[in-house]
Amino acid sequence: MTIARVAPIDLLRGVAIGLVLLLHYSLSYRLSKSVLADWFGADAVRTVVNNGNYGVTMFFVVSGYLITSNTLRRFGSLGGVDVRAFYVMRAARILPPLLLAVSVIVGLGLLGVPMFGNTDGGKNLPLSYYFLAVGSVLTFTHNLLMQSVGYFNYCLNIYWSLSVEEVFYLAFPVLCVLARRRWLIVAMCLCAIAIGPVYRHVHADDELYFMYGYAACFDAIAFGCLAALLADSAQPAPGVARWLSVAAALALAAAYLAGIRHHEAFGFSAVAASAAVLVWCASASTGQGWADARGFAPLRWAGRHSYELYLFHIIVLAAMRELVPRAQMAVEWKLPGLALFIALSACVAGLVARYFSEPINAALRRRFDTARALPRSARPVSTA
Repeated sequence: MTIARVAPIDLLRGVAIGLVLLLHYSLSYRLSKSVLADWFGADAVRTVVNNGNYGVTMFFVVSGYLITSNTLRRFGSLGGVDVRAFYVMRAARILPPLLLAVSVIVGLGLLGVPMFGNTDGGKNLPLSYYFLAVGSVLTFTHNLLMQSVGYFNYCLNIYWSLSVEEVFYLAFPVLCVLARRRWLIVAMCLCAIAIGPVYRHVHADDELYFMYGYAACFDAIAFGCLAALLADSAQPAPGVARWLSVAAALALAAAYLAGIRHHEAFGFSAVAASAAVLVWCASASTGQGWADARGFAPLRWAGRHSYELYLFHIIVLAAMRELVPRAQMAVEWKLPGLALFIALSACVAGLVARYFSEPINAALRRRFDTARALPRSARPVSTA
């Protein structure tokens, strides 16, 4: 089953990945000490670029919405989900480009390229940390490893958010089958939404917990799930959706600009709730709306390729930092460097998506669907 793309959702994902890229570039080259600071002021620049983790929250909401809505379309109900089919489709999309990205990072690290290595306060860590790091990434526990070790691998550390998302989705189809009734699933989502700010408040003094913990992030995915369930039952009228979208966008911008610091508990909740309203309003989209404007085409493209951008932009940035260390990046070159970083990341993401991720994803899904349609005796025998 092919799911039609929705321009407002692609646009929201494009904004989210853009914020993440800005954050990571600024952490590397300090945009608050670029010509942007002369134009807008250093504090304004820091406010815009340093809250990029809210972009991850927006991703979680969109992901929760899409997984839930696509499950409803494919299986008819959440309780009717085919657990094996769900896992196969998820693995076909997630694992091939992830394995490629991890292989590149570890390969360059083993070749001794510093920006791809494991360090602790500038001291190289033993080779065993590669096994720990890769194992945690592939078992979706990298955020837990970071909570124990800290920030130890420049490239691999960003994959903490994939750990959060995939643990949620490992449980999602099983809980749907066990719960069966929609109100039980809604109740579980509401519990996650209630637990999130409490957990973040308790751990407000340690970002490795209040930003990266499972309980700190599940509420954003739950907001997206609830938005999909609401859209399945009731969609807003197009006129109402437009005004609600404006109000939600303004609320999201206000929460974003208020920042993470001193808003650790409810800042993420405010961003997630606003994003959930936006994706619910997107369910009323009939095409050719404001989000379809030509000027937003680059952001929509980024939204469609957000997973590849997420996985591979950090490899591009690490390579740039290897060639041009932070101390050697002249102030006047920071903006051109940002443009180059975005362009190279988009090229790599586009190539990986077109020639690797999408063909493998399609092939794996075709094979699964074909095997499921055949009688058991006629199914091909795996030689793996």
